[in-house]
Amino acid sequence: MVSPVKLVMQTMAYAGFAAVIGYFSASPEYTHLDPDLALVKLSFSHAGAPKTECRTLTQQELDELPPNMRRLTDCPRGRVPLLIELEIDGQLVYRDWRPPSGLAGDGASTVYERFPVQPGRHQVAVRLRDSRKTSGFDFEHEDAVEIGQRQNFVIDFRAETGGFRFL
Repeated sequence: MVSPVKLVMQTMAYAGFAAVIGYFSASPEYTHLDPDLALVKLSFSHAGAPKTECRTLTQQELDELPPNMRRLTDCPRGRVPLLIELEIDGQLVYRDWRPPSGLAGDGASTVYERFPVQPGRHQVAVRLRDSRKTSGFDFEHEDAVEIGQRQNFVIDFRAETGGFRFL
């Protein structure tokens, strides 16, 4: 049987715990973004080109492989890192190389960056290199955009639909 003192102490402990949880559910007040600003988000995942070209196996090489391992081409798993640049109003605000994910370096590179800006009209240019080229870019998009106060302006990338999209 539980003594009345233990019961009162347990009730006080639960009440104190509930009060702490209740306080932190509404306080201290947190402002995610200054209400007078807008936010540009660069957010996408994309796999770069393979680091090296696939090569066609010779008939002799195919014959040396077990039947379940025979395929016409040998393609290394690694991918090139992505080079991403973002300019807002002619000023370079972001430039980075993003390595591929995965243990073998054969997965997609992921980008998620946020840039607070003043609301209004902005000239936004974004560029991406996802190939083995040593200069230049494979995808580029530039446009004048109107960004409203407290708006989340998202820059996405989909190679299959032509490249960058402004959302």
